[in-house]
Amino acid sequence: MPIRRRAYEPGHRPKILIVIDETPECDRAALFAARRARRSGASIIMLAIVIPEEGQPWLGVGDLMRAEAEAEAGQRLDKAAELVRREAGFEPERVIRTGQPAQEVMGLIEADEDIAILVLAAGIGKEGPGPLVSHIAGRVAANFPVPVTIVPGGLAEADFEALA
Repeated sequence: MPIRRRAYEPGHRPKILIVIDETPECDRAALFAARRARRSGASIIMLAIVIPEEGQPWLGVGDLMRAEAEAEAGQRLDKAAELVRREAGFEPERVIRTGQPAQEVMGLIEADEDIAILVLAAGIGKEGPGPLVSHIAGRVAANFPVPVTIVPGGLAEADFEALA
């Protein structure tokens, strides 16, 4: 059964969800979302995902590693939030989750019925567009209850502006 989205009903404001990771292309995705939000009246949620370490870390080290990873995720969100503030003129919502990326993205979309669009950054390096883009585009995109917008990192500025 499809998840009921309320983003465009009276009293609701559509939200654009951006996944922020350590790739340089995330700046382009945040810029795209900020321009789109400014033009459409939407708000923005930025999601950073901390992927748990494999195996069992030594006593106490696991908590320290998780805290460091969350601090790094917070710094990435701060950087992207500054870009959104400059471009769109408002403060985006920030969320940090721990788990597997596709599951955490879907969980947030299911939890917030005002999310109307998911924006992902696609890498332009030789290693490909990135694991989240590859996973979502290949296997789970059909299960997402919102449109997925993939922003290529190498998109020309004129094309980028026209699409946003």
